[in-house]
Amino acid sequence: MGSSKIFKTLDEQIEILRKKGLIINDEDKAKEILFKENYFFISGYRHVFMEHSKESVFVSGTTFEELYAMFLFDRHMRNIMFKYILIIENNIKSILSYLLSKKYGYHEKEYLNPKNFTQDPMKTRQVKDIINKMKRQIRVNGKQHSATYHYMSNYGYIPMWILVKVLSFGIVSEVFNILKSEDQAKIANIYKTDITTLSIYLSLLANFRNVCAHEEILFVHRTQRVIPDCEYHKLLNIEMTDEEYVYGKDDLFALIIIMKQMLMEDEFHDLMGEIGYEMDLLKGRIKSISFDDVLVKIGFPQNWRDISDLN
Repeated sequence: MGSSKIFKTLDEQIEILRKKGLIINDEDKAKEILFKENYFFISGYRHVFMEHSKESVFVSGTTFEELYAMFLFDRHMRNIMFKYILIIENNIKSILSYLLSKKYGYHEKEYLNPKNFTQDPMKTRQVKDIINKMKRQIRVNGKQHSATYHYMSNYGYIPMWILVKVLSFGIVSEVFNILKSEDQAKIANIYKTDITTLSIYLSLLANFRNVCAHEEILFVHRTQRVIPDCEYHKLLNIEMTDEEYVYGKDDLFALIIIMKQMLMEDEFHDLMGEIGYEMDLLKGRIKSISFDDVLVKIGFPQNWRDISDLN
């Protein structure tokens, strides 16, 4: 282990931050926050206020309050996003279970029949793996989860609409990918999109859900996959570099675009209101750097609020 990773007392943590140029007006309050919130997590936000990407010195005038404001902003954004991702997750699970039960039957022997899924020989193994994952969830959660236990003990089977309760968003996303194309099209149609786009949306939602659930840093998170260009990129006139949109592809704004297409209108309106509140709060607390720079880091265009008014 390197010497830089040894335990540091609160006084030493304060000293490190001061040496890097951070202004600490209320030392006791700063110590209390570091003690409760963890120096490592709070220092994860310092790059926003650094002079250079090498992260050695804070921009002149940066205060501990600003650093903490950034930390709180990210926490609140995680909570907001998580709440709305769960709404979409519930919707997808409900739609999936309804359509598959209606078409293939509600007993697991019926709806988990490999014949109900894509017959593409390239995906045979994938279909088998995912069906096994679902069967495993029935075995593991059958007696633990109250809903699944009720069905198992009273009826001896678990219908699809109960099974989805215990499936992770990741597995649900994989299930969508092995459905027959006509079943995929039916679901994509509900969201007024195509199969490929919805498949990417689901994998990004599962990715962002994990970031939120595990309390990782959200506002600078970038996904490996990018969402396809859509009308919102164009209507918002998002700037381009090398014919690629700068915002709304693999960042937090991409998640907003997904939510615009997958939430109900009033839900999306509420989401934007909650985000707007957090943005305004942060803007009022950040003094040492330009708020525009913060927007760039989040991946939000200047006119991000305008997406609310687009149809």
